[in-house]
Amino acid sequence: MCGIVGIVGAEDVAPRLFEGLKRLEYRGYDSAGIATLVGGAIERRRAEGKLANLAARLAADPLPGTIGIAHTRWATHGAPTEDNAHPHIVGEVTVVHNGIIENFKPLRDELLGEGRSFSSQTDTEVVAHLISRELERGASPQKAVAAVLPRLHGAFALAAMFAGHDDLLIAARLGAPLTVGYGEGENYLGSDAHALAGLTQRIAYLDEGDWAVLTREHIQVYDRDNRPVTRAIVPSGVSPAMIDKGNHRHFMLKEIYEQPVVVAQTLRSYIRPVEQMVALPDMAFDLAAVERVVIVACGTASYVGMIGKYWIERFARLPVEVDVASEFRYRDPVLPPGTLGVVVSQSGETADTLAALRHMKESGVTTAGIINVPTSSMAREVDLLLSTHAGPEIGVASTKAFTCQLAVMAALSVNLARAKGRLDAEQERAVVRALIAAPETISAALAYDEAIAGMAGTIAGARDVLYLGRGPEYPMALEGALKLKEISYIHAEGYASGEMKHGPIALIDEAVPLIVLAPSGPLFDKTVSNMQEAQARGAQVVLISDAAGIAQAGENTIATIEMPEVHPLIAPLVYAVPVQLLAYHVAVAKGTDVDQPRNLAKSVTVE
Repeated sequence: MCGIVGIVGAEDVAPRLFEGLKRLEYRGYDSAGIATLVGGAIERRRAEGKLANLAARLAADPLPGTIGIAHTRWATHGAPTEDNAHPHIVGEVTVVHNGIIENFKPLRDELLGEGRSFSSQTDTEVVAHLISRELERGASPQKAVAAVLPRLHGAFALAAMFAGHDDLLIAARLGAPLTVGYGEGENYLGSDAHALAGLTQRIAYLDEGDWAVLTREHIQVYDRDNRPVTRAIVPSGVSPAMIDKGNHRHFMLKEIYEQPVVVAQTLRSYIRPVEQMVALPDMAFDLAAVERVVIVACGTASYVGMIGKYWIERFARLPVEVDVASEFRYRDPVLPPGTLGVVVSQSGETADTLAALRHMKESGVTTAGIINVPTSSMAREVDLLLSTHAGPEIGVASTKAFTCQLAVMAALSVNLARAKGRLDAEQERAVVRALIAAPETISAALAYDEAIAGMAGTIAGARDVLYLGRGPEYPMALEGALKLKEISYIHAEGYASGEMKHGPIALIDEAVPLIVLAPSGPLFDKTVSNMQEAQARGAQVVLISDAAGIAQAGENTIATIEMPEVHPLIAPLVYAVPVQLLAYHVAVAKGTDVDQPRNLAKSVTVE
């Protein structure tokens, strides 16, 4: 969640630390701070709220120093106030931290019992106190950190800087990602490659339990047993241009418009156009042996799993279970032999999903991961990595990652079907043709952006909105409702359209818009029938369909959004566009912060 960046350099670091925080603000924006060493003493600037407030503080009171750490916060323990903002200083050490120290209360009680006082409500300050206590007992910074790390339970990435040590940063990770970067005469650390995009292209990802000592000339990594280890230095692959809005008003809009390209890039990894077939990377297990599929994910990614359930059951005739990762482990799921566990995550670091993956592996389940970051924890731990190629996604509300995940889920579904003998060559060729057409059809859907913007005002004034869909469009209704909630703060719910008369229809009145996703096809008539039941009770309907569907059922609606006619397989990829654009334009009409909606963060690395 929170973002960390650090530099041990040869010139003033505060401006570059601030730029690093700007690249990480999608990870949290409740407060922010920077600490440096000035004449060997720790100096700090902090501010509540977004980075603009910290920028004003730095402009009024500049911060010199050639070594420093910085942090942008998503609050876990303690309100988003300046007192709770990082870095935290205790004695001769200052610390920044991402994650949760689960045993912070007994540690805090122990420290309070020694007469130590706390200036914040955070779990992070406990870490600073523990390190400071070791320093007071005569330990070196390295030995102090090595002594404290085994006492911390939970998930964390942290960095520490020490008064009087102007050539030393120490970083550590357990359950939360952390990266080190290599420069010329200076070195860096950050929560991810984005943080270091403007600093270096040479990075190394710390493994679980690693900690690292950084100086200007050297980085030494240690494993959880304090043994020196070497971690591969790799190209970052992220440039500042990749995380720039370009000519778009918001990152979200830019990323919506990138979908034709990134979906095409993703599908290129899985489609063999000459053979007219879909292929997966080489794997160490046989898909034909799969008897059951369990898909685990959070938020938008879980709706990819729900759509995958429709596809896998339809094409491969395998039973599929979809679970939200935050519940999966706690109900002690039954995972018999022959189960394929599939995790879906943009970052590959989502804490609940990563814990679910590890639970499946401990149960002996073969695993696959649909993941956008090939160097992430999940990507390294699954038996089969199915990469998406969405590129960096900065807007907190997922858009292009979602459609790329759908593209890969379709490829997995087809491969399972072929392995199980449920899909012949001609059927597969038809699927390949549909998938190849997806990027162009998504592009055609984007042509309706202006029309969607024009009708967004009819939704912006609503207090409640309902979304309806059948089949794979039911998860799309859930996704549409989530998008609207996330960025416009309008209460919205998605329902399977046939379920309306079993309770939700009681919510219908003229003040509750009803968004209906109904592409032409075998489920169209049933969806429209449910829509008309709601209209008979005063529902104000926005119908999203193709030209044929609108011609048949567009009467008596307050608006229609026309989509291209599509193969049923790729309908979810195409219909993602109007629900994304509708949420976007409603949020713009309401004046909310589209890219950084309140209370949210992009990479959820805490449970």
